[in-house]
Amino acid sequence: MSVALMVVDARFDVLKPVRSQMGLVLMESYWITDLPQRMWQGVAGQFGSRTELIAENEKLKTEALLLQGRLQKLAALTEQNVRLRELLNSSALVNEKVEVAELIGVDPNPFTHRILINKGERDGVFLGQPVLDARGLMGQVVELMPYTSRVLLLTDTTHSIPVQVNRNGLRAIASGTGNPERLELRHVADTADIKEGDLLVSSGMGQRFPAGYPVATVNEVIHDSGQPFAIVRAIPTAALNRSRYMLLVFSDRRTPEQRATDAGIAQEEADRKGDSASGQPASTGEQGTPAGSAPVAPATPAASAAPLAQPAAPAATPAAPAQPRRQ
Repeated sequence: MSVALMVVDARFDVLKPVRSQMGLVLMESYWITDLPQRMWQGVAGQFGSRTELIAENEKLKTEALLLQGRLQKLAALTEQNVRLRELLNSSALVNEKVEVAELIGVDPNPFTHRILINKGERDGVFLGQPVLDARGLMGQVVELMPYTSRVLLLTDTTHSIPVQVNRNGLRAIASGTGNPERLELRHVADTADIKEGDLLVSSGMGQRFPAGYPVATVNEVIHDSGQPFAIVRAIPTAALNRSRYMLLVFSDRRTPEQRATDAGIAQEEADRKGDSASGQPASTGEQGTPAGSAPVAPATPAASAAPLAQPAAPAATPAAPAQPRRQ
């Protein structure tokens, strides 16, 4: 019966509902198993020494002050980034929505690198959702249950992720090796500009992983003049076998066409709000044409002659106040 169940589970999807319900039942056992550790942590926290708490409080105050200083600069950069993206009619997200999850189990099979987390379908988790820790990408969700999910790590032999070298933008594919401390880059040309210490980040190709997150650091590059491809090995930046808490990334799942359409609608609404706030109609050009409409033929000579005539420079001055009104 066990052999039959193993074959059916490997070949068909009949037992997936049963596994889902069993995961729901076993969730209670996970909670009971973790109860002693949580109780011990609570008791140890109650008996912490007053001196240690005061020292830790002072340290946290200093770190908070430093982080607040950095946050002020980050806020300015974020606002600048938003304004530049509005000019480019882009609706890319500045910050993805994330949710904290906790590790509650590890797959006992030594040939697969999978973990179990305490967030499931009831929490909005979806198949293929990226998972990362404080250092970089860890993997993606491959199996859903009502209150738990299974995550396939980057180092699994069946997993690959498109990456690029942060230094020069060189694209490659990083594949798992079965070793939690190593990734390999497949089919990298022997003459490619890649060297030890290069940071590999997610390229966003395939629209599965968000772009720009750290993936690994190159630690070995072997060139063989007789082979067309170099051997490139890298160390994952994420602590795959040590992290207990991780983040589930809820990226923008719209298609590029939908993002472009939404960006155009948002830009039109911003222009209308700016015009209504000023109490004046949309600005017009030299020939009476609205600023947002297509130029007419007679406007072309005037535009070309503007750099030659000295008095024409002040004509652009009234358009300057329109920018603060849109902001």
